[in-house]
Amino acid sequence: MNDHRTGTGTNKRTARRRRALAVAAVLAAAGTTLTALPQPAIAAPPRPAAPAALPPQTIADPVHFWNDVLMEVVRREGGGPGPMSRSAAMLNAAIYDAESSYQLKWKGKITSEPYIRAEKYAGWLEGPDEEERVVGRTAYNILLGLYPSQTNYLDARFRERFGTEPTGFDLLDTTIVGPMVKQMRDARNGDGSDNDQVYVADNKPGAWRPTSYPDMVDPSCNRDSQAVTPFWGKVKPFALTSGSQFRPPTPGLYGTYEKLLADDAYKRQVDAVRKAGADGPTDATRNVERTPEQEAVAWFWANDEDGTYKPPGQLLQATREVATQRKLTTYENARLFALVSIAMADAGIAVRDVKFLTPIDLWRPVSAIRDSGLDPEWKPLLKTRAGVNVTPCFPAWASGHATFGASWAGVMKRYFGSDNIAFTMTTDEPQSPIKSRSFTSFSQAAKEDAQSRVWLGVHFPWDAEDGLVLGDKIADHVYTTKLRKL
Repeated sequence: MNDHRTGTGTNKRTARRRRALAVAAVLAAAGTTLTALPQPAIAAPPRPAAPAALPPQTIADPVHFWNDVLMEVVRREGGGPGPMSRSAAMLNAAIYDAESSYQLKWKGKITSEPYIRAEKYAGWLEGPDEEERVVGRTAYNILLGLYPSQTNYLDARFRERFGTEPTGFDLLDTTIVGPMVKQMRDARNGDGSDNDQVYVADNKPGAWRPTSYPDMVDPSCNRDSQAVTPFWGKVKPFALTSGSQFRPPTPGLYGTYEKLLADDAYKRQVDAVRKAGADGPTDATRNVERTPEQEAVAWFWANDEDGTYKPPGQLLQATREVATQRKLTTYENARLFALVSIAMADAGIAVRDVKFLTPIDLWRPVSAIRDSGLDPEWKPLLKTRAGVNVTPCFPAWASGHATFGASWAGVMKRYFGSDNIAFTMTTDEPQSPIKSRSFTSFSQAAKEDAQSRVWLGVHFPWDAEDGLVLGDKIADHVYTTKLRKL
C-alpha cells in the first residue's frame, strides 16, 4: 500500500502501520486478511460513544458523493475506460448491497434483490447517521483497495464527509461494512483484470497497428505492446455469461482482411469518415463534411485524455443529474447507480471482445486512409491538448463510446420506464467549446455519443452502429437479470 503522508520517517511508518492494522481489523472481522500486512495480536478497541452528527453536506446523497470521489480518482490515475468501469461496478454494487442491508435491518424489507447478498446485521438501536456511515465506509474501503496510491486523497474526502479519521473505530465495520467489502473483493478476485499478456498486431492491410506517423508522433502508441487492455474481453463479466455473449456478427462475416477491404460497404465506410472526421476547416475547399456544431459535439463527448473522468465518468455524472432531478432516495440511487455501473462494466468487457478477440481487429480510419494511399496526409480531428493528432491505441470495431452510451441509456430508460426524459449533462473534456448539453431522451444522447467518434475521425460509422446495438442488448440483460424488483 502506497503512503505519502508528510512528516518524519518514523511518523510515516507509524501512520502506515496504523492504517494496516485498521484495514486488517475490518477484514479480519469479516473472515479474511490482507496477507501482505502484519497481523500482531492487539487488544480490541473499546466500544466508543455514539458518533457525533455529520458535518453539513454540500452533496446530500452519499451515493452521489462517493461517485464524485471515484471520478476524481480516475482523473488522477488515468488509464483505460475498462478498468474505470470495473471500479465503478465494484463500488456501486457494494454500496447497493450495503444499503440493502441497512434497509433490511432498519426498514424491515428491500424492494429489489441484492447483487450478491444483503443481510440483517447485529444491533439494537439505529445509530446516528447510520445509513450514511454504512454507505460511506463501504465505499471508502472499496476505493482504498482499488486505488491504494490515492490513500491521501481518499482519507481527505472521508474526513470531509465524516469529520473523523477513516482509521477510527466504528462498530459498523465489524457488523456490516467488512462483510460487504469482503464479498465484493471475493467476487472479483481472479476475474482476469490483471492479465498483462502482450498483444501482437497482424501486419496485413486492414488489421490494426500502432498509428504513430512522423506528423502524428504519439509515444504512447508506437509499439504493438502498447495496445490498451487487449485481453479485457476475457475479464469475468458482472452480469453477462461471457464477453462474447452478444458479439455482433459483422466483423466475423468477412472472415479475412482481404474480403473486408474488397467489399464496397467497407469502401463507403472509409469515405464517410474521411469526409466527416478530417482535421481542418469545415468548408468545401477541404472537402470536410462536418458542421461547426458537429465539431463542437465531437469534442463534448471526447474525454479521451488522462486527467478527465473518461467516457464512463461522463455517464455517471449524467446519472447523477437525472437522479437529482427526479429526487431519488438513497436506496433508489444505490440501485440505479449499481445497474448503470454493472451495464457499463460489461459493456467495457464486451466491446474489447469485439475489438481484439474476433477474426477482424479493424484498423483505425487514419490507417485505412493513409496506408491505402487514399490520402497520405489525412489526419483525424482528435488531438491532444498539445495539438498532436492522435487516435486511440486499440482497434476501431466496435466503438467503446457507443457501447458505453447505449448500455447507459438502455438502463436509464428501463429504470425510469421511459426514454423520453429531458436532462442536461456536462463534459470534462478541456478542449470542448461547450460545457453542457441538453437532451430530450436517453437514446438521443447515446446516439450522439456514438456519432461523435466519426466526427472526431477515429471510428467508422458501423463501429458506432454496432456499438449501439451491443450496448442496448447488454442493458436489457442486466436489467432483466440483476437487482430485479421483488
